[in-house]
Amino acid sequence: MSEETESEPGLLEGLMTHRAMRRYTDEPVSEEDIWTCLRAAVQAPSGGNIQPYQFLIVQDPDTRLALAEIYRRGWARYGAAIAPTEFPDDATKSSWERNNRATVHLAENLEHIPVLVLVLMPSIDMTVEDDEGPMPVGPTHASVYPAVQNFMLAARSLGLGTTMTTLHRIYEDEVRQLCDIPARYEVLALLPLGYPTGNWGVAPRPRPAERITSWDRFGQKKTP
Repeated sequence: MSEETESEPGLLEGLMTHRAMRRYTDEPVSEEDIWTCLRAAVQAPSGGNIQPYQFLIVQDPDTRLALAEIYRRGWARYGAAIAPTEFPDDATKSSWERNNRATVHLAENLEHIPVLVLVLMPSIDMTVEDDEGPMPVGPTHASVYPAVQNFMLAARSLGLGTTMTTLHRIYEDEVRQLCDIPARYEVLALLPLGYPTGNWGVAPRPRPAERITSWDRFGQKKTP
């Protein structure tokens, strides 16, 4: 654990200042800290307390490199497909370019991050039925992502950075083959884990809470 984590942020401060980190030092992450994040993850709520997830911790340098090469292939396709050709104003363009530089840096340096965490979910259907028909109470993913968030927030409390990535899914079969993951599992997320070079802080959000919140009826607003 690094010295700057001696004073851990409070829960609300951690929530408000947690942000995607895509640049990391090569400082190793202790197994104790990895276990802390994992134990926090499994405390997240899940439907029926079924915990429909598994974690695969990748530290082996050769496997990290192979994952990074798969990820880069996905990014090359995806990045080209989503790159905007025009922007409404200079501020929007500058913001996109800044974020894109960080995303490119992550893709180019993924193998150098000390820990890569794969989040797995078995392909199961949680829909139940009665005489009236199926009751679509939500996808299984809804019982996985709270664990991902808990993992990331626990990392924040330890001074460790993360970001949730999914570009590996473009070549998900190759990821499964590389890591001996059974075919029945989806590889929902890849979380890099390491000491970030950036700073924690409140990230700008284009849609503040008051803009997207209604009270009692849709469209009824309140001013905080």
